[in-house]
Amino acid sequence: MKRRRLGRQGFEVSALGLGCMGMSEFYGATNEGEAIATIRRALDLGVTLLDTADMYGPFKNERLVGKAIGARRDEVQLATKFGNERREDGSWVGINGRPEYVRSACDASLERLGVDVIDLYYQHRVDATVPIEETVGAMAELVEVGKVRFLGLSEAAPATIRRAHAVHPITALQTEYSLWTREVEKEILPTVRELGIGFVAYSPLGRGFLSAQIRRPEDLEEGDFRAHNPRFQEGNIERNVELVDRVAEIAGEKKVTAAQLALAWVLARSDDTVPIPGTTKASHLEQNLKALEIELTSEDLARIDEAFPPGAAHGERYPDMSTVNR
Repeated sequence: MKRRRLGRQGFEVSALGLGCMGMSEFYGATNEGEAIATIRRALDLGVTLLDTADMYGPFKNERLVGKAIGARRDEVQLATKFGNERREDGSWVGINGRPEYVRSACDASLERLGVDVIDLYYQHRVDATVPIEETVGAMAELVEVGKVRFLGLSEAAPATIRRAHAVHPITALQTEYSLWTREVEKEILPTVRELGIGFVAYSPLGRGFLSAQIRRPEDLEEGDFRAHNPRFQEGNIERNVELVDRVAEIAGEKKVTAAQLALAWVLARSDDTVPIPGTTKASHLEQNLKALEIELTSEDLARIDEAFPPGAAHGERYPDMSTVNR
């Protein structure tokens, strides 16, 4: 397994991680047995970075990940998140970055995961009502007492990243990045590279859309949250399919899948970027990992850019964009 370094604090992980969110919620029906088998297969194949969050499930995903790794803790770098506060019944409370909540959320995650320390602890969303210095200050205390090894932010704006990094070194920023979500290239990626912060790309397959398997809203299962995503809705999805088909054509010429090409594109952007595609099936995991073997030439990258230019995707990436890039 190829390795990549996130940040300047010595945190090295597999070049491709595994996003575990969909194993518990958001994409329709789930199967715990199949999810556990997928996580264990990932470990067998050298994947070390597992990504979860307390709000996935809610709380079910952390328990699932903890159960899956079992005695194999030493093979894993666990990343989890706090800040999107939900109740056990799934209801939404809000974004919470208060110091006392940071501490209690960490303790709860440690218990659910069944571990003594979290390798990478993210603030899932920035709380606009709490100064970032206070939130990161509380996170830094968790490092000092040995409950957390490295700190991260998710969907934070450049100014917020700078203020946070001044309080305690930020090891990784996790934000959506793929062929159809490239806004981070303007200001966010230059900021994290200047500061020596690694970049974790979530939804590098555009929530599965870049696999070229979703053609219309009816292709989504009942209960799939993507049905509420503007990019998957009528009026946008048809035009987005046209873009993906162009990428799929290039993939066919290279004798790889559209998903593999999309992942290879993210991997080729920079060696400080680690994509974390999610999947619930071991077979899809194995296919995703083959992206690590794909070499893209400058000509390939230019053709992909021409086929799917920055900003070409139709529709916002969330129904409500007010909580991202804060």
